[in-house]
Amino acid sequence: MPDVNVSIGGRNFEVACQEGEEHFLQSAAKLLDTEASVLTDQIGRLPESRMLLMAGLMLADKTAGVEEQLRSLKEKLETQDILLEELRNRPEPEPERVEVAVIPPNVVDTLAEIAARAEALAEQAEERVG
Repeated sequence: MPDVNVSIGGRNFEVACQEGEEHFLQSAAKLLDTEASVLTDQIGRLPESRMLLMAGLMLADKTAGVEEQLRSLKEKLETQDILLEELRNRPEPEPERVEVAVIPPNVVDTLAEIAARAEALAEQAEERVG
């Protein structure tokens, strides 16, 4: 079982861990050291046991907050999964019938004739004015 030297709050500790777990221990010690450093900066030097207790409590508080966020996100995800499943299981909507008005050819011809007459009248009016 390897021994790992870690530094927490400016103090060195030798900790035993399982073979291959050294990097996890170093990561955990770094988290604890970060909290201990905050305490040391704010309060100053503390007895070792108090520093470790306070740093551990600060980490536990952060962990509790993260766990609460995780729980909330899991609930939201479950709600979204249920909604998604409901949407997937809905039957396809019936095709909507759309009717398009068809203008009879004789109406189109009549409108074109009226437009041509209006243009001719406009030209005559311009010739008289101009």
